[in-house]
Amino acid sequence: MKKIFSLILILALTPGFFTGCKKDKGVAPVLPPAESMTIDFTNFTSGTKGINPSNWEYAAVVAGVWNVIISTTLAVPVAAYKVALVQTPVNIAAKTWQWSYNVPIATVTYKARLTGLIRTGDVQWKMYVSRDGTGGFAEFLWFEGTSKLDGTGGQWILYQSAVATDALLQIDWTKTATAIGSVQYTYVKNDPFKNSFITYGLTTNALNAYYTVHYYDYGMTKFSDVNIEWNTTTHNGRVKSSNYLLGDWYCWDAGKVDVTCP
Repeated sequence: MKKIFSLILILALTPGFFTGCKKDKGVAPVLPPAESMTIDFTNFTSGTKGINPSNWEYAAVVAGVWNVIISTTLAVPVAAYKVALVQTPVNIAAKTWQWSYNVPIATVTYKARLTGLIRTGDVQWKMYVSRDGTGGFAEFLWFEGTSKLDGTGGQWILYQSAVATDALLQIDWTKTATAIGSVQYTYVKNDPFKNSFITYGLTTNALNAYYTVHYYDYGMTKFSDVNIEWNTTTHNGRVKSSNYLLGDWYCWDAGKVDVTCP
């Protein structure tokens, strides 16, 4: 009996014996950057296509279709995700972390719950959102996705709303060093616009930003391909379209006025 007691005493006094048995929760996964969900539309924030739209106006209208989707239908989940970036997660299960918080938007407060599961080759993300009061809705999965363990890319699937839970938009993104390399929105809902997409990226060219667009043109009842390039500092740029502009480049200057392309 004395030997057993002595053994227990020795083990109890051995540094790290019991603490070493505690389960290591590991480190929470790093959230993808907010830019993984957003395309920069600041150079094309307004524009109305008349009978003879300017070159910049045409580019603005094409880009504006996508800006409306992300700034209206998907405004809440995108805003909720940005708030997650400044929250502290808690470990809720093996390799699973959760960010839980409130998101005030205008006069409404939403409840958001983001989970991240570290898997063998990636991290799986799920964002649940709910709202109390008038116009409220129960918690539902508003978007989900995956990201590479090294943070160099991933994908999001965003659903339309708590009422219409169809998948609406797929976002594929890449990251180079500390900057986003490219972001592509693909419309995945089952209607004529399905498979339309816009890709945004930055380059080292004089016109250092671009959109590559493939979209269903309801006016022409067929798909159209559009390329847009511009300088993010001086704001001059150019556009070409397979349907409207005969496949040639058409340019505008820093004042958004049509000019002859160099």
